[in-house]
Amino acid sequence: MNFLIINGPNLNLLGTREKSIYGEVSFETYFQQLKEKYDKVNLEYYQSNIEGELINEIHRVGFSYDGIIINAGAYTHTSLALADAIAAVNMPVIEVHISNVHKREELRHKTMIGKCCLGTISGFGLDSYRLGLEGLLNHCDKR
Repeated sequence: MNFLIINGPNLNLLGTREKSIYGEVSFETYFQQLKEKYDKVNLEYYQSNIEGELINEIHRVGFSYDGIIINAGAYTHTSLALADAIAAVNMPVIEVHISNVHKREELRHKTMIGKCCLGTISGFGLDSYRLGLEGLLNHCDKR
């Protein structure tokens, strides 16, 4: 099975930015742990701060991979274009967030991409990605 994790803007700074919200571990470190735990799965990672690049990556894998886990960062709350890209592909997508967005500013409570996703996971720190992967694996097993 082939899965892609996509991280949006500012998530390249995990481990150094706002540690009280996002923790002290870099995503690269966490991703290696995830790959070791799920060594039977082909797991790839992509990050960009640029909306169009995220859309291009969704298009690149959207008809050939088994699923996407996406943390679109602030684009979650603003990007109709990302929502359209997710809706256009033929695979399950799970939206994840490190923090519990419902405990944060009101503007973070609304997701533009959530309606196009299989599900949304938030508030479990970096473990939100593992939970998203488990969700995709369970969904694929049922197909």
